[in-house]
Amino acid sequence: MRHFSATPLEMIASVWRHRALVHASAKREVLGRYRGSVLGLLWSFFNPLLMLAVFTFVFSGVFKSRWGSEGSDSTAEFALVLFAGLIVFNLFAECINRAPTLILSNANYVKKVVFPLEILPFVGLLAASYHAAISLLIWLIAYLLLFGAPHLTVLYLPLILMPFALFIMGLSWGLASLGVFLRDVSQLVGVLTSMLMFLSAIFYPVSSFPAEYADMLFMNPLVPVIEMTRNALYWGEAPDLNMLAIYWLTTLIIAWLGFAWFQKTRKGFADVL
Repeated sequence: MRHFSATPLEMIASVWRHRALVHASAKREVLGRYRGSVLGLLWSFFNPLLMLAVFTFVFSGVFKSRWGSEGSDSTAEFALVLFAGLIVFNLFAECINRAPTLILSNANYVKKVVFPLEILPFVGLLAASYHAAISLLIWLIAYLLLFGAPHLTVLYLPLILMPFALFIMGLSWGLASLGVFLRDVSQLVGVLTSMLMFLSAIFYPVSSFPAEYADMLFMNPLVPVIEMTRNALYWGEAPDLNMLAIYWLTTLIIAWLGFAWFQKTRKGFADVL
């Protein structure tokens, strides 16, 4: 039986070895989503705009939510701060919701010994990153029109989002494997991501969370990256480098553990499918 390496080096080397296949698969996935529609890829621009408009109307218009002091720009401020959090969350949710069915929906690849199944979560991450990049572009344009040139701290975003991508990959590898053996995982993940949307300080500042539950809030792995992204994008604050270093180390470990689990269990995929 073929041995599948689970070393940290193989985690990176596999993606690099099959980079052409990863790129082609991600491109096909993005284009396939809009194939046959009249507007095509333009939907990738309209979807985040419509989502932003609805959330801003409900929370800022109906519930009168404000992030800072009341003022003429309070609604615009709320919209941009909210949208920054949604960009991060949507990247996470798009990958994680699909992860449990990645192998199931590509069952024809399982018995093809030459196909690198371990790249499937990365293909999903690249496709989701395309939509996140479009949303970020819309955010930057909106900020430029409303407030002027963005803060230079926007350059910290790669340092913030790259470890977040590692975290997503680790979970995706683990969930992709579990989804083969436990079909209920996809249903559970859908419920959990819906809960996380309202427990990740997306629609409200961290300071508004009840003090007695503040520590529990920061146990949510999405909260630090959402806060760092908002600070860099809107408030012009650099991330705490010590926290960022810990975040990098933690996500590297999570990514490797997820990859190792996937590699150790993939031998049983064919028997179940």
